[in-house]
Amino acid sequence: MPTADVLICTRTAGYRHDSIPAGAAALAELARELGRAAETTGDPGVLTPERLGRCAVVVLLSTTGNVLAPEERTALEAYLRGGGSLLAVHAAANAEPDWPFYGELLGTRFDGHPEIQPGRVLVDTHDHPSTAPLPDRWSWTDEWYNFTSDPRAAGVRILARADESTYRGGTHGDDHPLVWCREIDRGRFFFTALGHTSEAYLDPAFRAHLSGALAWLTA
Repeated sequence: MPTADVLICTRTAGYRHDSIPAGAAALAELARELGRAAETTGDPGVLTPERLGRCAVVVLLSTTGNVLAPEERTALEAYLRGGGSLLAVHAAANAEPDWPFYGELLGTRFDGHPEIQPGRVLVDTHDHPSTAPLPDRWSWTDEWYNFTSDPRAAGVRILARADESTYRGGTHGDDHPLVWCREIDRGRFFFTALGHTSEAYLDPAFRAHLSGALAWLTA
């Protein structure tokens, strides 16, 4: 069996999205298209230094609540600081609420969402692999997450925002971050707030968005 370069973690301790199986299948397929093997696990106990040493990317796929034990948090932080990569998708914004390092990494915290509805994503830049395939104004249906603060203050690079004029329930006004990335010591971190529905993971544009994120994280 080949080494699993992309480790997709799906454990939840809070709300569990029905889209997790579809998301895991899509991410595994996209990883293979990039020449990477993939493994999906609901056991955070696999996050050991030895296992992480074989990972190109760890994915937190709509993980919620506190699912990592102290030793797993320590291993994941050391992995990232030492040159590893982490992809956080959708409800991973609500993961590990009492772990300060993860809050600093994300740059903000989840602060609720309105009902799922159509709206529009504003792409700020096309010079990143995750947004290069997307139109400047992208019609999309999702939960449109709100956050407790603007993650720019934490030093992240915003790649795309929500156009609050196109849906109900936004709390950030004209500047509503949705997708961002950053480097942490020698490692890389990428977050997308999108990906609530199972159908999203069949959408060519969203799949290209995730593929680009994986490509950047493994570059």
